Amino acid sequence: MHDEDEMHEADVMELLEGDDVEEIEGIEKFTLYSVGIDIGSSTTHTIFSRLILRREGAGLSSKFVVTSREILYRSPILLTPYLGGTLIDVEKVTAFINKSYEDAGYTPEDIDTGAVVITGEALKKENAQPIIEHFSEDSGRFICATAGPMHEALLAAHGSGAVGMSKHHANAVLDIDMGGGTTKVSLIQGGEIVQMIAVEIGARLIAYDDDRTITRVEQPAHTIMKALSDDVEVGGKLTPEQERAFSEKMTDILFAVVSGGELDPLSASLMLTDPLHYDSLDAIDHIVFSGGVSEYIYEHTTESYGDVGPVFGAIVRERAAATLKPGVLVTSAEGIRATVIGAGEYTLQASGSTSYISTADVLPVRGIQVARALIDKEQSEEEVRAAIVAALGKYDVAQLGGDMALALSLAGQPDYWYIRRVADAIASVTGDAPPGTAAFIVLDIDVAKSLGGILKEELNVDRSVIAIDGIEVGDLDYIDIGKPMGVSEVIPVTVKSLVFALRSASG
Repeated sequence: MHDEDEMHEADVMELLEGDDVEEIEGIEKFTLYSVGIDIGSSTTHTIFSRLILRREGAGLSSKFVVTSREILYRSPILLTPYLGGTLIDVEKVTAFINKSYEDAGYTPEDIDTGAVVITGEALKKENAQPIIEHFSEDSGRFICATAGPMHEALLAAHGSGAVGMSKHHANAVLDIDMGGGTTKVSLIQGGEIVQMIAVEIGARLIAYDDDRTITRVEQPAHTIMKALSDDVEVGGKLTPEQERAFSEKMTDILFAVVSGGELDPLSASLMLTDPLHYDSLDAIDHIVFSGGVSEYIYEHTTESYGDVGPVFGAIVRERAAATLKPGVLVTSAEGIRATVIGAGEYTLQASGSTSYISTADVLPVRGIQVARALIDKEQSEEEVRAAIVAALGKYDVAQLGGDMALALSLAGQPDYWYIRRVADAIASVTGDAPPGTAAFIVLDIDVAKSLGGILKEELNVDRSVIAIDGIEVGDLDYIDIGKPMGVSEVIPVTVKSLVFALRSASG
C-alpha cells in the first residue's frame, strides 16, 4: 500500500511504553482484563485484552491512564444474524458470545472492563436497545454500552491508532472508519479529534447469498442505485456489473466527502452530519482506514460475507493509490476491531488515590447519570449552590439522588474556604434519602478527599459519600464506578455517552 521506507502508523501503546523502572502493582500500575463485543451491520466479533494502567505524573494524586495493551484472544468473525428485516437474532448472538468466553478461557467474573458496541444498520433494529442492556449486565463488570456514528467514530479513531500517531507526530490525520451501513471520518490534529462526520455508505447496504440472490437492501442503496439509473430488490439477482458500479459510486462519494469543499447533491443527501471543514486533502498528512472494509483495503483478507465489501474495498484501494501522495496512506493498528479496542481503552478512567470513600459497600454501581456544574472560586456560596441546583434542574430534579453523580469542574486555586463553600452547597441538595443511599461526586481536580471529609466529618451529611477525583466527564454522560483497587484504593470508572439521532441532510 505504501513504500516500506515511508513512515508507518505508530501504535500509541508503543509510544507510551519503554520505562524499565520497577513498578508496584496496585500503587504505580494496575492490570485489568477487558472484553470488547461489536455487533455491527455486517459482522459480530469479540476481543479480549489485558490493559496496563500507569500513573500520569509523579504524585500519588495523579490519575491513571491506559499505557499498554496485549490482545489475549480474537474471536472468529460471525455474520450478524437477523430474524427478518427488523430484529437481530439475540439467541445466536448470545451463543456466539458465550462461546467466545469459553474459547478465550475466561468467565464474566474475570473481566474488569469492556464495551458492547452496536453500530450502523444493526443499531436501527427494533431490539437493539434491549440487546445493549442485556449484554451490559451479563457480559462482565463495568461493560460500557455505546452506539451511534459519532461515538463509534471517536472510538475507532483511538482504536485504530490514528489519535496516537497524530499526537506523536503533531500532525493532521484522517481516520476513515468504514462499516456495513455507515462510514465515519475523524479529523485529528495534534492528537485531538477536531471534527467527526458520518455518511451513509457501507459494505452491507446490499447483501446477497451464495447464488447472488439479494437478501437485504437498505434505503441508502436505493438512493445510490437510482443515481445510476438502476435499482435492486430483495429476491432479485445482483450482477457483478451492478456490484462494481454501486461500489464505484460509493467510492466517488467517499472521496468527495473526504476531499473537503462543496458536495454534489447525491453525496450531500447521504450525509448524516455537516461535512468536513477544510479546503482539500493537501491539509492531511496521513490517512488511516479502519472498520470492516479496511480489511479489504489493506488486503488483510479476501473472505466474503455476502456483501459488496471485497469489491468496495478493492476499488477504494485503487482510488487511494491513484489519488493520494506517497506516504499519506498508513496501515492501521486495528481494522475491523478498532471500535471495540478504542471502547475498551478510551472510555476507561481511574481516579488518583486522593478520592474519598466513606464506605465501599455501595460499590460497584452502574449507569449513574452525570449532572455537571461549573464552579468558580470567585462565586459566593449562594452562586455555587445556584450552579449546582441548575445542573440538577437539567434533569428535572432538585436533590442529588443515589442514581446521579454530581460532576464538578472547579476553576481557581482550591483552598479550605473555597472547598467549604462547595461542600455547603452540596449538603444543601442531598436531602433525605433511604438507608444505604450514597452521594456520588466526581471532580476534575484533586480535592475529593478534602471535600468528602468536610461533608462527612464537619457537615455530618447523613449519607455515604463517594467523592472521586481526576475523572473527566461531560454533560449527558453516564458512569460505572467500580470497587477500590490495590493498596492505594484507586477507583476504576467507565464513562458512557448518551447518543442522539443525528440530523438528516434535509433537516
